[in-house]
Parts: sequence; C-alpha cells; structure tokens
Amino acid sequence: MKDPRRPGDPRRGAAAPAVIVPAIPLGHPAFLVTALVVAGAIAFSVTTLATSTDLWQHLTVGRAMWTRHFIPLVHLWSYPTYGLPEVLPAWGFRALLWPFYAAGGDLGLQAWRWLTTLGAFGIAWLTARGMGARGLAALFVIAFAALVYRGRSEVRPETLVAVLLALEVAALERRRARGGAGLALIAIAWVWANVHISYFIGLALIAVHVAGEWRARPPRGPESPPTANALARLDRAPLPVIGLAALAISFLNPFGWRALWQPFEYFFVWRNEPVYRLIPELWSFSESWRHHLRSGLPVLMAGWVLVVLWRPRGRRFDPVEALSCLLFVGLTLLNRRFYGFLAVACVPYVARDLAAWLGAVRLPEALARPATRAALVSALAVAVALPEWLGSPLHFGIGWEPQHHPIPACDFMARHDLRGRLFNPNYYGGLLLWRFWPDTTRLPFMDVHQSGTRTERDLYAYASVRHEAWDTLVARYDFDLVMVDGHEEWIAGDHLLEYVDADPRFALVFRDDAAALYLRRDGRDWPQVDSLGFRVMPASTAAFAALWPRLSADSVLRARLRAELEQCAASSPLDAHAHSHLANLAFLERDPARARSHLLAALGADPRFPTVHRRLGYLLMSGGRWRAAIAEFEQECALNPNRLDEYQLMGEAWEKLGDPKRAASAWRRELGIHPGNAAARIALERLESR
Repeated sequence: MKDPRRPGDPRRGAAAPAVIVPAIPLGHPAFLVTALVVAGAIAFSVTTLATSTDLWQHLTVGRAMWTRHFIPLVHLWSYPTYGLPEVLPAWGFRALLWPFYAAGGDLGLQAWRWLTTLGAFGIAWLTARGMGARGLAALFVIAFAALVYRGRSEVRPETLVAVLLALEVAALERRRARGGAGLALIAIAWVWANVHISYFIGLALIAVHVAGEWRARPPRGPESPPTANALARLDRAPLPVIGLAALAISFLNPFGWRALWQPFEYFFVWRNEPVYRLIPELWSFSESWRHHLRSGLPVLMAGWVLVVLWRPRGRRFDPVEALSCLLFVGLTLLNRRFYGFLAVACVPYVARDLAAWLGAVRLPEALARPATRAALVSALAVAVALPEWLGSPLHFGIGWEPQHHPIPACDFMARHDLRGRLFNPNYYGGLLLWRFWPDTTRLPFMDVHQSGTRTERDLYAYASVRHEAWDTLVARYDFDLVMVDGHEEWIAGDHLLEYVDADPRFALVFRDDAAALYLRRDGRDWPQVDSLGFRVMPASTAAFAALWPRLSADSVLRARLRAELEQCAASSPLDAHAHSHLANLAFLERDPARARSHLLAALGADPRFPTVHRRLGYLLMSGGRWRAAIAEFEQECALNPNRLDEYQLMGEAWEKLGDPKRAASAWRRELGIHPGNAAARIALERLESR
C-alpha cells in the first residue's frame, strides 16, 4: 500500500505556504483602523478620576501666577516658613496648566491628559517609524507601553516631561541618522529645566548618545557654508558642544542654580528623611513591584533588556539603546516614579527590534492578510489592557475621586468660618490652598512638597506613630485646628486619629470618610465647640472599640451615639464610615433590616469600604440565603486584602448547601490564613472524620 504521508500522494493535505510579508502601508485602511483602536485604548486608559491631591496646589499656584502676574520667589503656601526664599517647583508646568482648567474645568484637565499622553506616544511612534518600525508592531508596543504609563498619567509635571522626553529621543535619533538637531536639543533642555526638576534626565540622554557614538561618528549632514550664521553652525555642532550649551541654558530659569541643585539635594540629603519614606511613589521598584503586575511594567522592563541583548544574525549591537535602557531601568529600580519615563523612552527601540524580528518571520498565508493582522493586533492591544482596566483601583471617569479629597471638610471650615493655625496631612495642603489661599489665617501647616525645616518634617513624620512627637508638635505650634486623614484602613501603622481623640485639648467637630476635623477647646473658635463638638462619637476605630462594651449595656448612650452618627452622615456625602457604625448599632439592637439599610448606604458612598460585604453576607446567612451570602464573602475577599473569617463563614454556607468538598476547601483556606481558628479546625476535622 502506498504511504499516504509521502509527498507525491494526492491524499496528503498540502500545507499553506508560509510567506514573509511586507509592512502595511501607512494609508492602508487596515493600518488606519488599528491606529484608531490603539489611540482609543490609550485615551480610555488615561480617562480616570483624579486621585492625586497634588493637583490642587498646581492649580492654586498657576491661578496665582496668571491673576497676579508674577512668579513667586518666596514661600507663600504654608505658615511655618511663609515668606522665606524658595525654589517654586515646576512653575512653568503650572503656568501652562492653568489655562486648560480656566477654559474647561475638569474636562480641560482631562484634555491635558489626552493631549500629553497621545502626543508623547505619537512622537515616540514617529521616531520608531524613522528607525525602521513601519508595520503594526510599533502600534502594539505603544499600546502596551501606554498601559504601563497609565499609573503616571494623572495631571502632574511628568505628563509634560513625557512629551519633552519623546521629543528629545526623536531629535537625538534624527541627529544619529542625518545630523543637525542641536538647536532642538538646546530648546528642549531650556523648557525642561523650567517645568520639572527631572531636567537632568535630558542632559543624561545627551551624554548617553555622546558615549554611544564615541567610536562611530554619526553623519553630520551638509557642512555649513562659511557665511552660515552662528545658530546654523550650532545646530550642526558636535554633540558634546550641544550638551554643554544645553547645560548652560538650563541656568536660565527664575531661580538659577538653586533650581538645578534640587534633584541632587533630594538624592544626597532629603531621600533619607523619614517624611519622604512615607511617600509610596518615592519607593524603590523592589518595594512596590507587585502593584505593577497588571499593568505589565515588569514585562516591559525585562523585555527591553532582552531585546538589547538579543543579537540575531545581521543585527548589530546598539550601544545607544543599551545605555538608554541602563539609564531608565536603573532610574525605575531606584525610584518607581520614573517608570512613566521608561514607558515613553523604550518605545522607539523596542518597536524597532520587534519589527526587525517579525520582518524575518514567515507567516501562514491566512495570517499574512492585512485585515487579519490588523484584527489580531487590535485584539491584542485591548486584551493586554483588560486586567488593568478591570482590576485597577483607578475608576473610569472625568473629574475627582471623592474619597481622596477632603472637600466636605473644607466646606465645613468655610461654612463655620473656622480659621487659625492648622495641622494637616501634607497631601491635603493643596486642597486647603485651593479653597482658602491667599487667606493667611487658613494656610496649611505643610503643603504637598513637604515644605518646612528638617525639624518640622521629622516631627510631622513621627507624629502618626509616636505620641510624644504629636505632643511636641502641639506644644511648638499651638494648633487651633487639626485635620487628620480619615482613612485609617489605608495607612498601616498610623495612630494619629487615636492620639488626637485622646488629647483633651481638642474636640471633634467633623468626621467623614476623608477627614476628621478637631477644634482646640481654648482656641479662637472655642465658642463653637459647644455647638459643633461631638460628645460621644470618637473618630478612631480604637476609640470606638473601647466604647463598644459600654454601648452594649447603656441604651441611652447608644441613642446619643446614633444621633451623632446620623448628624455626621447628614453633614457629608462621604458617609460610609458613619453608616458602617450605624449598621453595627443596628446589629447590637437586633434590627437586621436597619443594619442592611445602613450597609447598603455605606456601599453607595464607598463601594470598597472594608467589612461591609462580610456583614451583608452574615445577614444573608441568618436568613438562610447561603449562595447569596457566599457571593458577598467572595466580594469582600476580592476587595479587602485583610481577611477576617470570610472563608470560615463560606465553609459553613457550603456545608448548609450540601457541598462538603467546597466546605472543606474553604476551611482549609481559612486555616492557611488563620492557623489558630479553632472553629474552622474543628469543622474540618468533623467533616474529614465522616
């Protein structure tokens, strides 16, 4: 019998021929559709509610410069160092930002995000095309890189720097290919030094190209004729000369050398201070890499390193790319705030390398069609983004994330004319300035830049963990008002609410999810303490826990606390905290309907408020609704990393549903988290003994 696998056998199915396909032209419909999908995905990624509180101070300073027509050369933003000379950080960025907000409000700020993000990655894509990445691979690379960049896309000076960085890489690569571009590099350096302290990265990139081109002299284009002016000669000057000119022009800023010294002062002095260790964005990559798994930052970093080292036949090692990779990966490992710059800078090189590899791959004829490739790249661009879009704490929308901004607390201060020497978290300083500046009777203690002396910064940093530091601060500054972050559950180890609750010098007058506000009992506004102060309700969880045994036995005390909690809930839309405690009172009084109502109200104010789904599940279990209870416990586990006994309760629910296998699995998970849970251990042993 003839072997059907032999090549001549007509029954053998012929394999589709593999072909090397050319890049899709720029004007081809398949290319245009893919570009629109990628641009839409990038725009969607950066359309999120603002969580950064720094933005309020950026707007305040921008408004001040435009309305008062001056650049402040002294500190005007907090009272301990008011009037002292200082470098105004990112003054140029703030001046450029204010017209966007003045023209469009929240939509204007979102337009800034869209324009800077699409602009930075659009320039990076054009650079990649100029370096040979002319297919769809470059579009996928910018989609992936923009997803990584998403976490740094809120309106801050780095968004403008991303555009400058993309322009600088483009100018340097154009110079490598055709010469010139010296004037562009000098202009970028001047703008960069006036908009952000990261200006040194631009100078470092010039040094990278000087080192990378040391052996291979780049083309310089046509020589300038003898009559050419000085600018034309400078444009074609050797790169070391351009680098020196870029450094020199950086001194042309309102603050001179002091502005250029700031990043080095931070590296050698400030970064070792306790106050800067409290800021997550200043942590190293090793301390925070888990937060970036969904966005793909570790993959992008490792991928760039791999393509630098990848040396297929005919591909020469590019020292400029290798040194650029070393610069940006090194900066990101040292300080994670630089990963947005890495995402922009890597695009031309990774896109070029990926396009070179794909250009040598033979594809089946079915996959070689432009429409098929466009559909595949478009689907991949969306698919890689889905985990970050669906799992990130960033919420889609235009405007502000309410829980991050103490707007109702500031409204309360304005409504009751509260003023005086105020203590505040530094990250709330910007909103206080936005609401009350230039009123010097309502200046914050510390602004978003941790302004103040070393002693003030150290006392501030330790006040949340050492009671004696808080006492020293009060004795030194004699605060009239105290504003404390209300999110105890967000800040591990922060006890400041407990300290102020226990301080007899202050009375709680306002509490919502974002902030607690206290008045000094013998201060300027002491008459309002009697009318505004809470007499039963504390602010901290620890104080509530201490109060709870008395509540169980004292119905009068419960009624007084309920009235104050209801007053608290009525005073602010950020009332999940108040409704959570009201639900606990309802549990104590065996009123499940009222408990459920308050729990749902808490979720309406803050869908991520801890333990709410757990308590809803407990209510459902008491009503015999086992599957619905399990769904609530699973939601609690998905939202809250601090497990209580959710798996223990799920095991009980699965057993009631007659599913011993899932019950045992839940109890094992509970014991894996809490090995000392006797109820889970007894239940599991009972189940296994059957």
